[in-house]
Amino acid sequence: MSNAASGLPVGRGLFFLIVAGVAWGTAGAAASLIYRANDMGCAVLSFWRCAGGLVLLLAARLLRPRVRTVVREPLGRRALRVGVTGVGLAVFQTAYFAAVSASGLAVATVVTLGAGPVLIAVGARLTMGERLGRGGVAAVVGALAGLGVLVLGGGGTSVRPSGVLLALLSAAGYSVMTLLTRWWGRYGEVDASDTSVGAFAVTSLCLLPFALAEGLFPHAAHPARTLLLLAYIATVPTALAYGLYFAGAAVVRSATVSVIMLLEPVGAAILAVALLGERLTAATMAGTLLMLGSVAGLALAEARGAATKDPVLV
Repeated sequence: MSNAASGLPVGRGLFFLIVAGVAWGTAGAAASLIYRANDMGCAVLSFWRCAGGLVLLLAARLLRPRVRTVVREPLGRRALRVGVTGVGLAVFQTAYFAAVSASGLAVATVVTLGAGPVLIAVGARLTMGERLGRGGVAAVVGALAGLGVLVLGGGGTSVRPSGVLLALLSAAGYSVMTLLTRWWGRYGEVDASDTSVGAFAVTSLCLLPFALAEGLFPHAAHPARTLLLLAYIATVPTALAYGLYFAGAAVVRSATVSVIMLLEPVGAAILAVALLGERLTAATMAGTLLMLGSVAGLALAEARGAATKDPVLV
């Protein structure tokens, strides 16, 4: 489990991923507030989110001191890395929003985030020889059970084949993005800032035609509030969170990354109760505790494995 390629300690990578997962969880609440104030569509929101995040990341690159690296990544490989990552990010976000529209939030969430860890665990085993071990498998199962209780505990959900297929496509995009980030972080020199900037540039270009079809500038009852919420989404759950995600995912094993990112629906559920007036149910509490416990256990196992140079989480 070498992290020499990026130079980031595994413990710090775990912390980055936890912060990113919590930050992602706030995006849904902010998006709900935006939808209440205007007729903005999902593609438009995704485009402005990525475009705003790209501007902020470019500004951060200009302000940070230049660091000379010993090994320069070949231009062709860099283009391939950021291109594939950007397309994976675009598929992940767009297919997820489409799945929400087709089958509702609960089904889209449980299929996308439930299939993600499975696809990533299989892909990491086949391509990089990463194994979870008994403890890791138990943590994944516990996290998926918590996710199912969290989003399906209320009942009343409808499952449509089209929505399930779109959610599986979203999970595939997320899995490819995570696996490739880990692969390049493990076997080559990776600049997380470079990955983030390139990925958001590609994603913005992919989303632009869909955003133009919906209308880039929707009508808003409260323009100032909408701009503030868009600025928040572009800053915290986008520029900050994805920058931390790409840095952490390069040094932490892929299956662990996928489970830690399940903190997103936990944060979303907490904010739904605190800010959007949704009712706190026993299912919400049970699912949240199951997922938090699984994430904590897997993170501790990952850190212990890094300390002992053990390639398997047991």
